[in-house]
Amino acid sequence: MDAEYDFSQGKRGEIEPIVAGKTRITIRLDDDVLAWFREQVHAAGGGNYQSLINEALRQHIQQKREPLEATLRRVLREELERVAK
Repeated sequence: MDAEYDFSQGKRGEIEPIVAGKTRITIRLDDDVLAWFREQVHAAGGGNYQSLINEALRQHIQQKREPLEATLRRVLREELERVAK
């Protein structure tokens, strides 16, 4: 290793662009929760476990806002579609 380095000609690398509507945060999740999401992505043949976590949170929020009647209708529609396939 050199005692001194010359960075006078150095250039900063590309910075990953910030995607509109997304915020970078730090969050601590239990190991088993994170492992489950990673396993789901692996079983699906690839993807992004962070997107899967985001979708799970979005569905949870939706269900909390959704009246019981709407929830029942949604679940019945989903199940009927699944059975029809």
